[in-house]
Amino acid sequence: MRGQDVVSSIRRITVLVLAPAVGIIGLAAAAGAGPKEDAQQILDAAGVKGGLVAHVGCGDGQLTAALRAGDAYLVHGLDTDAANVAGARAHIHSLGLDGAVSVATFDGARLPYIDNVVNLVVAEALGNVPMADVMRALAPGGVAYTKEGGQWKRQVKPRPKEIDEWTHYLHDAGNNAVAHDTVVGPPRHLQWQCGPRWSRHHDHMASVSAVVSAGGRLFYILDEGSRVSPQLPSDWHLVARDAFSGVLLWKRPIEQWHPQLWPLKSGPANLPRRLVAEGAFVYATLGIGAPVTALDAACGKTVREYPNTAGAEELILSGGVLLALVNRTPFDMEADLATDPEEGKSRDHRTTYSPYMARIWAGIRSRRWTHGNRVLGAFDAASGRPLWEQAGPVIPLTLAADAHQVYYHNGSAIVALERATGKTRWTSEPAPVWQGLGGHGLQSWFAPTLVVSDDKVLLAGGEKMHMPYVGWGSKDIGEDTMTAFSAKTGKKLWTAPHPYCGYNSPEDLFVIDGKVWAGATAKGGGGGRYVGHDLGSGELAKEFPPTVSTFWFHHRCHRAKATDRYILCSRTGIEFVDVQTGQWTINHWVRGGCLYGIMPCNGLVYAPPHPCACYPEAKLYGFVALAAASPSRALPKTIPAGSRLHRGPAYGSTISDLKSQISNPKSEIPDLKSEISKGDWPTYRHDPARSGATSSEVPAGLRCAWRTALGGRLTPPVASGGCLFVADTDRCVVHAVDAGSGEKRWTHTAGGRVDSPPTYDRGRLVFGSADGYVTALRASDGALAWRFRAAPVDRRLVAFDQVESVWPVHGSVLVQEGVAYAVAGRSMYIDGGLRLCRLNAETGELVGETVFDDRDPETGQNLQVRVKGLNMPVALPDILSSDAECLYMRSQAMDLEGKRLALGPAGSGRDHLFTPYGFTDDTWFHRVYWLYGDSFQGGIGGYGNGRTNPAGRILASDETTLFGYGRKPEYYRWSSVIDYQLFATARSPDAAGKPLSVAAKRGKGKPSLAYRWTRDVPMMVRAMALAGRTLLVAGPEDLLDEDAAFQTFSDGATQKQLADQDAALAGRRGALLHAVDADTGRTTAEYTMDSPPVFDGLIVAGGKVFIATTDGHLQCWARP
Repeated sequence: MRGQDVVSSIRRITVLVLAPAVGIIGLAAAAGAGPKEDAQQILDAAGVKGGLVAHVGCGDGQLTAALRAGDAYLVHGLDTDAANVAGARAHIHSLGLDGAVSVATFDGARLPYIDNVVNLVVAEALGNVPMADVMRALAPGGVAYTKEGGQWKRQVKPRPKEIDEWTHYLHDAGNNAVAHDTVVGPPRHLQWQCGPRWSRHHDHMASVSAVVSAGGRLFYILDEGSRVSPQLPSDWHLVARDAFSGVLLWKRPIEQWHPQLWPLKSGPANLPRRLVAEGAFVYATLGIGAPVTALDAACGKTVREYPNTAGAEELILSGGVLLALVNRTPFDMEADLATDPEEGKSRDHRTTYSPYMARIWAGIRSRRWTHGNRVLGAFDAASGRPLWEQAGPVIPLTLAADAHQVYYHNGSAIVALERATGKTRWTSEPAPVWQGLGGHGLQSWFAPTLVVSDDKVLLAGGEKMHMPYVGWGSKDIGEDTMTAFSAKTGKKLWTAPHPYCGYNSPEDLFVIDGKVWAGATAKGGGGGRYVGHDLGSGELAKEFPPTVSTFWFHHRCHRAKATDRYILCSRTGIEFVDVQTGQWTINHWVRGGCLYGIMPCNGLVYAPPHPCACYPEAKLYGFVALAAASPSRALPKTIPAGSRLHRGPAYGSTISDLKSQISNPKSEIPDLKSEISKGDWPTYRHDPARSGATSSEVPAGLRCAWRTALGGRLTPPVASGGCLFVADTDRCVVHAVDAGSGEKRWTHTAGGRVDSPPTYDRGRLVFGSADGYVTALRASDGALAWRFRAAPVDRRLVAFDQVESVWPVHGSVLVQEGVAYAVAGRSMYIDGGLRLCRLNAETGELVGETVFDDRDPETGQNLQVRVKGLNMPVALPDILSSDAECLYMRSQAMDLEGKRLALGPAGSGRDHLFTPYGFTDDTWFHRVYWLYGDSFQGGIGGYGNGRTNPAGRILASDETTLFGYGRKPEYYRWSSVIDYQLFATARSPDAAGKPLSVAAKRGKGKPSLAYRWTRDVPMMVRAMALAGRTLLVAGPEDLLDEDAAFQTFSDGATQKQLADQDAALAGRRGALLHAVDADTGRTTAEYTMDSPPVFDGLIVAGGKVFIATTDGHLQCWARP
């Protein structure tokens, strides 16, 4: 059955599995005890232990809030009555549950959710919502708990047989990385998204080590350590999420994992084998040398540990038998890696050299990977009882099992053991595997591929590889072979050529529909032919080349995966190769993470965070789950504009005189007729150009005049009319605070996250939110003026642990000349693309709408035809900017009606301040920065643009000069360390020579920008504003010399210094605020703060400095 047809069949499922009805009398009795007891009874009866809960008919919100019985529940209430929704929001806000619990109005006829996302629907009365729609919205295994005929019924949505799980690194114990899933297809819809945005560093250890899925849950091992520097401490966890909604279920800390500075290519090949899930249990090592632990999949609690498994490197589970490959030599950084440090000095020019890194490079070639003191142990998984063990060499990743036997490669041949007893059944004739560079043994990033399928054992040993960077011009790379053996006797059946398909990773080998598949995908610049050999005879049965002509990079640094229909390779993004038709479908706009790659199962494709600089303005970020094209998620051809606009009580009201409402009567009142009054900071970064600058001067001798606690994760503030406006992003609220006294004036709860500050415009406050709406409030009292749905329809999913629209809107809406501009959506390549809405700022009426989808507006072809190397046209949204003549979304220039000018990736020739990674990205991931120019080049060379253009972590600009805090020019490429400077340069600089060529050893070369001045400052500047001729900068202390720390990384004193820097960035060591002379760079005043600013969270208005801080406070600094 074709994937698209199966998607349709899933939606038509109406089979109901009825559990015993829960009597209404019992629930009524519980109701007398309160909403908390009612909610617990519902959850117990439903049997749902976390996930997305939809409460239909939320009323006053008391039961809705109570359904948040723990952190594993994300609750969304629905009601047709707007008054009920307002009351419910007030109640939820009073409990501090905003975001974790949210409510919205709906039409009463259809649940506003994507397919297969809700884990529990609770409804005393469904009204006009048909049960078929409830089943559509429920995830497989989800429960509808509804009242019918006076009784409560529990109805379960069955799991379709057309979708599969993925319980091991390579799908199952047989290592055939093929999901029996006919629903997975080329991605066209987002199912869910979560953080982190990026893996920690491209040149070091991958941040996701393993991913598996079972029982409707997803499990993975993740480093949540700071993205600011790979040297900062790691923070590893085993994480569980609902596989269909993405709701976070639980996390378990991992005290010690693989070294975070492990260099390219991103970790040992066997690291993903430390995690297995099946049924109600998860099996993992909760530390690099820890024993194997079984955990309850629903809650993460330890069930049992398996004896004598400390140091387990690989796990597989077969027929209730848990097999653990244990290295009895404990992992020790100094002992294992200090073989010959000199060998590591020039191993890879892309990794900064240090003695510690040299030891790691030596360790990559350590005999540990092939000659470790390994013991293969078998256990009864249910009880932990040991069954047998066998000592001897086992080559990484070759352990496999079927219903009767266990298989592995011992370095010379394949061995088969009886699964029940561990007795040797047979040993094959010699089966060669790659011996590594110079014949010294396997490199840690490579391992042979051994697959068991249909009574055959297949081996691709990579025996003729001679370089770690396969395909980059090497003349001595031979063609490998793949060999089939009888699983019953060990007899060799056939040998056939195996194309080179591993780039710093194990090679691919898939058994699909009786054929053994592999493709020549390792290198770029051509190739890509797939071959399928008959499993029984080894004869070539089918072959085909790529059917698309596009830029091919080397394959991403991980293995490909497959389903029964598609091979999902990643030469550039994720290519779906249809083994039936030979058709290739490219998706350059999404890719998985290094080391692990992607995972196809549950009808979805899961892509963990990556550290890549390719296609930065088009490629998705974060951990994403993607669905194939779906008829039920198609958009209507016409969207009535009238149904999208809601008018509030303040609609059309006269703007009142704000003087009467300001507690400080001496506060400056702007002329509301002017676009921007001198004393105001009315929009994000002050003005539509996002300059971060004002002509308003700041006096000397500041002190903290007031400090108001607002709580939560604040946006930068804006200021106008003697009032400050700031959003608490995760609590979905907007606050108004008196600029003179710091007293709260009013609070408004939005329907979703507000990720950046609102815009003040002529007495109104206009902002977007993640529920897909643009809202205008009366600034004086927060009363609703109008609310417009920028999203094409009301359809929700889970993103970054909250319920959001499929088409969210950034908080900061661009308003100029009476028009509000807002973009709804996440990517041009999914869910119908992005929508630029132009609204009348006074009335909220739609002036015009432009859709940016995956079609080239000039040719109608797929937008990916414009790929040039590692660059594509802009496809991701951002806070818009403008120079009054053009609009800008990242580097993309548009006219004021939304027509794209000079469709990329070439620039428009119109320089502006932008960031290719989005203004709201505050991670300081090493490839992220802002710049002033007209374009940004992606890839290994392009992200060094900042060497030749004004660029930095944060920038501010007046008419002639650009001020910034950014890395020194020699640290832009192939650097594990970064050294920063504060600087001033001309907005249109004259190059001082050719672009700087940066060697791996720091400090060489001359900058190619003509700086007016540069200064080292004792802080990491996280906020900046230019006020007249004073540059204000603030941030946590810079306690670390990264170059020096990298050279002495393993020293105790250095580790303490790194921990202190991590604490400072987390806001636990206060912060600094400096005033700098904009003409000379001289520091004119220094102040200390008790908490760092939020990123870009400093503004100047009315001669005062206002700062939103990471501890949830808003501060005012003024002259005493």
